[in-house]
Amino acid sequence: MSDTQQRIDDLVKTNEIVLFMKGSASFPMCGFSGRAIQILKALGVDVRTQLVTVNVLEDDAIRQGIKDYSQWPTIPQLYVKGEFVGGSDIMMEMYESGELQQLLTAA
Repeated sequence: MSDTQQRIDDLVKTNEIVLFMKGSASFPMCGFSGRAIQILKALGVDVRTQLVTVNVLEDDAIRQGIKDYSQWPTIPQLYVKGEFVGGSDIMMEMYESGELQQLLTAA
């Protein structure tokens, strides 16, 4: 495992909720990342204390590495309890069906 893959693995496995995104929770840098943050906020996640965000725009190795790690081509990417959940479209579908609330409640 490369150093980048190890860093990603450590982040994902040592934090309950991790969002790899463009920008930050307080200043998303793309619409999809903004939507992901809004979904989490709507579900009651305190984005300052319960969520770890990783700005992929600050580190090209992480930006590509997260795509390799998850085998998912787009950002944002949500991880809950070490498991890959998906991007903003999947988050929206899970939000609408109630699945994401259940997953986050378990976390």
